[in-house]
Amino acid sequence: MNKNTGQGGVFSLFKGVPLSRILVALFVLQIFLAVGLTAYLSISNGQKAVNEVASELRREVANRVEQNLQTYLSTPRQVLHSNQNIIDMGLLKIENLATWESYLIEQLKIFPDALAQPAAGIALTASNEQQEYLAVEKLNDRQFLLRKAGKSTGYDLYTYRIDPQGQRTQLPEVIRNYDARSRPDYQTAVSAKKFSFSQIFTPLTEPTLLISASQPIYNSQGELLGVNSTLTHISQIGDLLQNIKVGKSGQIFIIERSGLLVASSTTEEPFRLQNGKPIRLAASQSGNSFTQATAKYLTTKFSNFDQIQSLQQLDFSFDGKRQFLEVRPLQGEPNVNWLIVVAVPETDFMGQINRNTQTRIFLCLGALGLAIILGILTARWITQPILYFSTAAKDLTDFTNGEDSVVKVHGIKELEVLGESFNEMAQQLRKTFIALTTKNEQLELQVKQRTQELQQEIQERINSERRLGQHSRVLAELANHKAVFEGNLETAFKVITEKAANALEVERVGVWLFNSDAYGGLRQRTKLQCINLYERSKQRHSADIERNLADYPIYFRALASAHTITVTDTRTDPRVQELWNELLEPNNIVSLIDTSIWVGGEVVGTVLYEQIGIPRIWELSEQNFVSSIAEFVALTLEVCDRKRAESALREAKEVAEVANHAKSTFLKNISHELRTPLNSILGITESLQDEVYGPVSEEQRQSLNMLESSGKNLLELINQILDLTDIESSKIELQLAATSIRGLCDSSLSFVKHLAFQKNIHLSVQIPEELEPIQVDERRIRQVFINLLTNAIKFTKEGGKVWIEVQPNSINEYIFFSVVDTGIGMLSDDLFKLFQPFMQVENSSTRRSVGTGLGLVMVQRIVELHGGTVHAESQLGKGSRFTVKLPWKKAGE
Repeated sequence: MNKNTGQGGVFSLFKGVPLSRILVALFVLQIFLAVGLTAYLSISNGQKAVNEVASELRREVANRVEQNLQTYLSTPRQVLHSNQNIIDMGLLKIENLATWESYLIEQLKIFPDALAQPAAGIALTASNEQQEYLAVEKLNDRQFLLRKAGKSTGYDLYTYRIDPQGQRTQLPEVIRNYDARSRPDYQTAVSAKKFSFSQIFTPLTEPTLLISASQPIYNSQGELLGVNSTLTHISQIGDLLQNIKVGKSGQIFIIERSGLLVASSTTEEPFRLQNGKPIRLAASQSGNSFTQATAKYLTTKFSNFDQIQSLQQLDFSFDGKRQFLEVRPLQGEPNVNWLIVVAVPETDFMGQINRNTQTRIFLCLGALGLAIILGILTARWITQPILYFSTAAKDLTDFTNGEDSVVKVHGIKELEVLGESFNEMAQQLRKTFIALTTKNEQLELQVKQRTQELQQEIQERINSERRLGQHSRVLAELANHKAVFEGNLETAFKVITEKAANALEVERVGVWLFNSDAYGGLRQRTKLQCINLYERSKQRHSADIERNLADYPIYFRALASAHTITVTDTRTDPRVQELWNELLEPNNIVSLIDTSIWVGGEVVGTVLYEQIGIPRIWELSEQNFVSSIAEFVALTLEVCDRKRAESALREAKEVAEVANHAKSTFLKNISHELRTPLNSILGITESLQDEVYGPVSEEQRQSLNMLESSGKNLLELINQILDLTDIESSKIELQLAATSIRGLCDSSLSFVKHLAFQKNIHLSVQIPEELEPIQVDERRIRQVFINLLTNAIKFTKEGGKVWIEVQPNSINEYIFFSVVDTGIGMLSDDLFKLFQPFMQVENSSTRRSVGTGLGLVMVQRIVELHGGTVHAESQLGKGSRFTVKLPWKKAGE
């Protein structure tokens, strides 16, 4: 059967939608995206260009305004400077204002109308009660105003109209009792004492706003003679702004920091008349809506205009349209604190761009319509043959009718090729249909088998997760068990083996430790001893089983080299073959896992898990679990060792304290027993020396002197032993008090003066001025210094020097006392002997010096009681330095 059919296949998103509509939609979408993207980029670039042009325009306009204002405000400075030069050269006298009238008229003629038109005037103060005032103002090239007040006018202000030659052309206007010293220009100049601009003010003669530039005039004695000033109409600044064009409808206005309007490019005056008097106008109250909106935006943006210290380029919305704005502080005159505001509507730049945008929109709409028409025509041309394929494809869904479908297509070459391919495909599909039916039956059988396997795997995963949860619970229980962190080995090992066996579901779990040396030190690893073995089926614990290295060398080497030994089948693993005949086979142990116990960086034993009956593959989670169990065993051993060490340390400390107390008691008793007869011997010796019992020969006197010297040395030794015993037994309590550092040093030196005098040794002290008192036990610290000074004098040759240096550290936290001598010194290797009891450094000089060897020990003990340290430095043949470092506890701390 011959049929014109085509293939049907579309995206699920377009299910049920005709192909012709899809093609039209795709054509339209492409055109829409291309044209829309082009239009968007064009508008975006146009907007960017507008922003750049607007920014440049605002900056250029603001620069021009600022330059004009600076030129405008520089004119008064030139006028006043010229007048000052006239006065300095003596051409005109400030005391005679009548001579200034013609000069001021000629001066006003010099400045063109394009610049500022100043009214030049002079106010003179002759005394506190008299003053002279003269002012000339230019109305035009033919008329001037002359104002004068003073003694000649009865201190009334007369205003005349005069011609360029100074002739009065109109009767005067008179203001009674006029005092020019009340004018803002006069007060500003007197207050500033230099050239300055005044605040904007209102004159008495006319309804306008003025600003003045004033220069005070002083004589050689520095006395004020008068004020030279210029007056400028604020309206002239507005005329300047009106001559500057800002786009089509942009505006320029100048405001003070207070927000008051100074001038505007509109025709609006910066003031309002109220009862015939001008009242300053705030920019936010301007009658021009654009000016008012701009000022209100700035007030909202900057709550205080003093915050504007540099150029600000902003934009805001007014009447739903974007407005470009630039605010710039006026530079050049520090006492003229004005802000220049330039505002330009965006519509001044966007007119042509908007027209171009409308043209693009119309072109886009035209292109869109053309795309729709072309899409419809093309879709019809393409979809007509495809409908034939669609009909043929429906016939292919039924292979049971036994008819062959043949497709013939004419018109489009690609569709003709597609028709031939379709016919070949139909033949192949019919041939494979039967094969697919057979294969489908086989796949159903395979799916069924795979489903069963997946169910088995899921069950195994559930069991694994259950075991993992059980392992986590066991570890948590062990972490909180009292026996583990108290180091109770017997109880802890019982708990660990029992919980591990139940969690892994193995028959036996045992803790084995290597044997140690005779003193409990390093492990020998020649024997494994079972500390605890738990049998799960019998629920019993046992111990005292041993395994020797000589019987199982391979097994012992495996324990030492591997962290964990995992054995699935004990019959074939070479690491445990030595155990098979005697231990494994009799107990039917077919699988095991053995993990090492590490303590202090060495293997001290193992934890052995034994599976009976069926061989077992140890999972990774189970291996991690047994490693954790081994860590708990190691932790228990470490805690136990630490407990034992702590107990031994306590016992040793108690024994040492008892021995120390016994020693102190013995030394004290012996010292007291020795001192009583020794005092008697010294007393009898002194009587014999005084010849109480008769004359004494020279040989006898020498013996008595030696006996007295030996007795005194022995008595000094006994006293020092008693003091050292009291210090070491903590019976000495320091009597801390505020002590003068200089007084402490001076009193210590006075105790050893006689010794130094005998050897002609120079004593001195070096102490910084105004050191505050220190909190110490004065008697004990003086004893420290006396001992150090005595040693220094003893080992210093005749004519040498001994001195004390005192120096606090940079933060006054510690203070250092150094006893320095120029004596014999010692080797640095002998310094460690100095502070040991009954120890003296041996050399040819020290052998001649008698001493007990306890002096420096007493020094060290007393200084340490104060929280300080003692440091010794010495060089053989050049002297020694002993430095005592004490905390500087000042009085009152």
